[in-house]
Amino acid sequence: MTRIAIIIGSTRPRRRSAVVARWVADVAARHPAVTAGEASFELVDLAAYGLPVLDEPLPALFGDYRNEHTAAWAETVASFDGFVFVTPEYNHSVPAALKNAVDFLYAEWNNKAAGFVSHGVHGGTRAVEHLRLVMTELQVANVRTQVALSAYTDFELTDPAEPGVIAPGPHQEPTLMELFDEVIAWSRALRPLRDAAVAA
Repeated sequence: MTRIAIIIGSTRPRRRSAVVARWVADVAARHPAVTAGEASFELVDLAAYGLPVLDEPLPALFGDYRNEHTAAWAETVASFDGFVFVTPEYNHSVPAALKNAVDFLYAEWNNKAAGFVSHGVHGGTRAVEHLRLVMTELQVANVRTQVALSAYTDFELTDPAEPGVIAPGPHQEPTLMELFDEVIAWSRALRPLRDAAVAA
């Protein structure tokens, strides 16, 4: 079975990313590959790992992790074949917590696929452009299709301090399904490379 993580890319209290990620998971449960038992999607919340600012003494490229929190995070990431990153846009880029979590690891990301669901005033598109560059360096295949949710048109907001209720436009779910198609296909296609790396 192909296992895909839906990574909640913000750790801020009352974050809208958690609302978006639950919508992503709900839609994923209806994907044909999931209902056929060929793929699964699982929420992965960065806030649950309590990662400090990167504190490993060696670069992640060496894979010599010294801290328990790093080992726990590495075990989680290694267990998946692909990823759907749910990210807001903070100051024209990704949240620091997400970049920090990515930087903790290296080989655990390699030869997998990733799709992106973003949200924000500008749909979070600029955050994803940065994240695509980072993923490429980590040998993660970026799929073309992206879901960009507008803070103005895809949410019902009554209090700016609260995450609100997601109300995606009618085009968003079909786009998300297409993103799932691509992430699953690329995750499967890259399996021989992952298997070869394990064997080596």
